[in-house]
Amino acid sequence: MKNHNKITAKRPGEDPNLDQTVLSRLAALKAMSVKELKTEWEKLIGTSAPNNSRAFLELRIAYRLQELTYGGPDRETRRMLDFLADEVEGHARRKHQIADPRNPVTGTKLLREWDGQEHTVTVLKDGFDWQGRKFKSLSAVAREITGTRWNGYRFFGLRERKREEA
Repeated sequence: MKNHNKITAKRPGEDPNLDQTVLSRLAALKAMSVKELKTEWEKLIGTSAPNNSRAFLELRIAYRLQELTYGGPDRETRRMLDFLADEVEGHARRKHQIADPRNPVTGTKLLREWDGQEHTVTVLKDGFDWQGRKFKSLSAVAREITGTRWNGYRFFGLRERKREEA
């Protein structure tokens, strides 16, 4: 058997002593001065603090403490966040749309009745078709249909099932 020397981070609640240590360190942040928070920032993050905002420093340091103790997001989550950031910033570094696991198979027809009218949306490889118009997201389609902001997956009944239901 091959030994990969991989350290598996504990999850919150698995080790009460570790949890207490993390909680103590988080509580200590409230008592620190901004100067002390900036020193803690440099120690944990390895760069100089970007500003003097107490709230920002506390939140980011608290996140970093927990990330170092319990582990950060998995590779797939980091990848999805990078894609979303690219999309928000308007970068075209990626070649494919984000593959949302809630998306049905290409060609699927989604039906939804709204205000007594039935609406049909066709799932495309890179978006959605409604009334001959192409949309990047189901939320955009739902907004067009209703005139208000909706989570498109919720509007069309495609929410992920809870684990207990699976």
